[in-house]
Amino acid sequence: MARTAQARDSASFLDQLDDRSVAVVLGTRPEMVKMSGMVRLLGAKAAIVHTGQHYSNDLSDVFFDELELPEPAHRLQIGGASRSDQIRSAISALSRILAEEPFEVVVVQGDTNTTLAGAVAANALDLPLVHVEAGLRSFDRRMPEEHNRVVADHLADLLLAPTEDAKRNLTNEAIAPHRVRVTGNTVVEALTRYQPDSVERKKLLTDLGIDTSFVLATFHRPENVDDGPTLARIIDQLGRVEAPVVLPMHPRTRNEMEAMEVDLPENLSILEPLGYVDFLALEAECDVLISDSGGVQEESSIVKRPVVVVRRSTERPEVVGTFARLTTPGPHVADIANEWLADIDAVHANLATIPSPYGDDTAPAASVEAIATLITSS
Repeated sequence: MARTAQARDSASFLDQLDDRSVAVVLGTRPEMVKMSGMVRLLGAKAAIVHTGQHYSNDLSDVFFDELELPEPAHRLQIGGASRSDQIRSAISALSRILAEEPFEVVVVQGDTNTTLAGAVAANALDLPLVHVEAGLRSFDRRMPEEHNRVVADHLADLLLAPTEDAKRNLTNEAIAPHRVRVTGNTVVEALTRYQPDSVERKKLLTDLGIDTSFVLATFHRPENVDDGPTLARIIDQLGRVEAPVVLPMHPRTRNEMEAMEVDLPENLSILEPLGYVDFLALEAECDVLISDSGGVQEESSIVKRPVVVVRRSTERPEVVGTFARLTTPGPHVADIANEWLADIDAVHANLATIPSPYGDDTAPAASVEAIATLITSS
């Protein structure tokens, strides 16, 4: 069937769905960003169930406002607990909610504790499950996220893979091909929609007192910020970067730094957590990114900026060797950044010629079409 015909059929079916028939389970900033386009297309058919995994206003409510997401139909409060307690509480609460309402399908995204809980609850109630961003693999079992995404994939009835590499991972795990669709990554649409223009970006730099040439850093993964000596090495490396470094402070990172009483390097500027639009502006204006975020790795390929990925492993190999270089916390962090900074105009010019491996801005529409097909064929 031609894509245009699919779009018409999907839209026709969605018109016939009852309101709040698609449960969209999310709980963290990346889930809000990457599901925003799909929620917009689903309209009143979508009912957001927010687990509260990101429980601070800076990491939750502000993103609902910026992304113009509707008020959640249900709000839980699982944030601030251990991983096991988050998963246990979320499964229990989600099971009750999903059983009480006549949902046709449950949609989860990514690899968070919310993703795992939503997948298990849907499966237990025999509700069709859709996993957005399926098939990512780091092959590193030390990462809790790896376990979350693998379980969600094997429970899902429809797996929306962002790339052919992700699809191959699923094939290698004997997941039936008819359950998999390659849609591209929904982050492309979100970034394209919300990226401020050049004038707005320059104004933000002025308002924040940031130099026009700077490095943008973000850290939040437990492997980096929950271990004092590791975090100290990262801060030391940021101090060795030969440019001003801007670090929006994730609450997890702030808590650990305050406990350690870390001395901050002179070139390091700490910001409060940023909203999505402001962060996109800094990404587009910076010279280099240094981060442990999976989303930043994806976004680097869209804004055409190089990123030093400070992690043991990555589930996004598509950008390694082009937009990204992977290194563990240590001297290579500053070495790689300084190597790029020494000829940054040439680095930027080269990256501008490389297409993003995550597709274009049609992933939300392709995902909604696939969901409609799943429901009509079940």
